Amino acid sequence: MSEQKRVPGRIRGTGTRRKKPSRRHRAKLITAWSVAGVVVVGGAGLGYAYVTLDGNLSSVDIDAKLGTDRPDDVDDGSQDILVLGSDSRSGDNGKYGADEGAARSDTAMVVHVDKGHKSASVVSIPRDTLIDRPACESDTTGATVPAAHRAMFNTAYEVGGPACAVKTVESLSGIRMDHYVEVDFAGFEKLIDELGGVEITTKTAIHDSKSHLDLEPGTHTLDGEESLGLVRTRKSVGDGSDLGRIQLQQAFIKALLEQAKTVGVFSSPQKLFGLADAATKALTTDSGLGSVKKLTGFANSLKGLGAENVHMVTLPVEYDPADPNRVLPQEEAGKQVWAALKQDRPIPASATEKSAGDKGEAGKLVR
Repeated sequence: MSEQKRVPGRIRGTGTRRKKPSRRHRAKLITAWSVAGVVVVGGAGLGYAYVTLDGNLSSVDIDAKLGTDRPDDVDDGSQDILVLGSDSRSGDNGKYGADEGAARSDTAMVVHVDKGHKSASVVSIPRDTLIDRPACESDTTGATVPAAHRAMFNTAYEVGGPACAVKTVESLSGIRMDHYVEVDFAGFEKLIDELGGVEITTKTAIHDSKSHLDLEPGTHTLDGEESLGLVRTRKSVGDGSDLGRIQLQQAFIKALLEQAKTVGVFSSPQKLFGLADAATKALTTDSGLGSVKKLTGFANSLKGLGAENVHMVTLPVEYDPADPNRVLPQEEAGKQVWAALKQDRPIPASATEKSAGDKGEAGKLVR
């Protein structure tokens, strides 16, 4: 999240993650279907597609960086993927705000695909959650960054990059991440434009000058810039918190999954390649997904997943008594969430019913 496009100065790891073919992933990545389709374009163009798309991909060898001090690697057919959205303002992302010198994980989701690859559970982690961050290796200096108590969750990516973000999620959940996927602002916008937009119905007006969003009630086909505005909106919806924004993101992802299945990319090699080109440029992955071949194998394993099979929740949290702008994990409820993923079961409704937030009002603004 080759040279890291999102954060200048970061050095990417390279190498092979696992011997067995990848089969993981789920929601935010329509990339899977896009790349899989490119591979069926035959003739001389196939070799060109492989070379070009492989060259687009950036990857990080998470295994090499984290070593063996990790949760057990359970090989039962299920998959767990950490998906991050980067808030870097460098390069093409500069139009979204001033570059403050380091990127943080603006969006974080743990995606669990069940062992039959028929359904998925997605757990969003609020970026303002105060957690115990483990010691990490800086991906810019190589020095050890000390562990921290009551650190904001999104600082893990800031101080140690993708590997530290993965290590922090594994420490929080007790679940080993099979894969890592990162998408940046500019790449997300271009990807939506290549897809032809995403249809969203707003039940009330949404006006947010900071995210450049101006929507009246009704059905809209959002282009890339408008889609990005929607998933970044927070002050003008719900209680104005990151918890409300997460619900908008979850509603958008469901709409995106539906849209991806209706686009006729397979009937147009040019459109198919354009979509896959944008997708691979937008992504940083772990090295286990760092090639067209690996992404294609991963995509084929998930082709049966649709929006109706994806259950999305937010990690149960409560407002911090010492700072209402921060939240704390609800320990017992959080254990129920992570235990369900570990045991390959649906997340029980009781685990999230007492969580803080705007109680779903932001998510009810769109469908």
